[in-house]
Amino acid sequence: MGDARAPRRPLGLRLWLSGGWLTLLVLAAILAPWISPQDPLAQDLFAGRLPPFWQAGAEPGYWLGTDSLGRDVLTRITYGAQVALVVALVAGTATCLVGATLGLIAGYYRGWVDLVVSRLIEIWMAFPPVLFAILLIAVLGPGLWSIVIAIVVIDWTRFARVVRAEAMSQSAMDYVASAQVAGRGRMGIMLAEILPNVMATIVTMLTLEMGIAVIIEAILSFVNLSISTDFPTWGGMISEGRLSVHQAWWVLVFPLIALFLTVLSFSQLGEGLKDRFDPVLR
Repeated sequence: MGDARAPRRPLGLRLWLSGGWLTLLVLAAILAPWISPQDPLAQDLFAGRLPPFWQAGAEPGYWLGTDSLGRDVLTRITYGAQVALVVALVAGTATCLVGATLGLIAGYYRGWVDLVVSRLIEIWMAFPPVLFAILLIAVLGPGLWSIVIAIVVIDWTRFARVVRAEAMSQSAMDYVASAQVAGRGRMGIMLAEILPNVMATIVTMLTLEMGIAVIIEAILSFVNLSISTDFPTWGGMISEGRLSVHQAWWVLVFPLIALFLTVLSFSQLGEGLKDRFDPVLR
């Protein structure tokens, strides 16, 4: 009994740590107008490139220092979390719904439906994803919803391929044959029998996709193809910080840390949820 439970402890720890960071990030994004120490757009050239609070020359109220325009780094990271989380939740969920639905239908019904979806996946994956995203943003114009649409259009194939393979595997199981003998309809079998058994995989991929969406938004922000206003984004902060990394390293490092921890937390959260709720593992 003890040996069987031992491997689950580090997974539980990772689940709590990743969930804790994401919860903290969500609360910070929601409460940003009330808890942020400064205005994210306020500039003060006399307070430019102030160091973090533990270094000499720091000033009270600027916990993580300021950038070259005197804007508070902590405040801008907090407001940048709003953009990152909106893109992660909306784009990740929409991508999951489109890709998982097509993959589930193709994997269970097979035949011409599977043929059409499979060919569509192959055609879509022939395009380099980053270049495809930049092209879509150039056509749609910069903006939050343009990023969401671009992510959905690009990444639905990721869900479709995996869910299709899982649905095919589950369709060959005895419980599906038993449901067919019992006279259940194909739609009922797909939704009541197959879907619950591939849900753990879908949830894992959804959290991974949220992390990928955060990265894509940061990349597009880095090349000035994200939201068109001066609203702070992590990618934009990284782009600005690299220009003054030798004079103000904190402008680059802290947004990078926030980005890294968020993507890592989404990844670890998916793995932890799969191990907790996968019916096969249980």
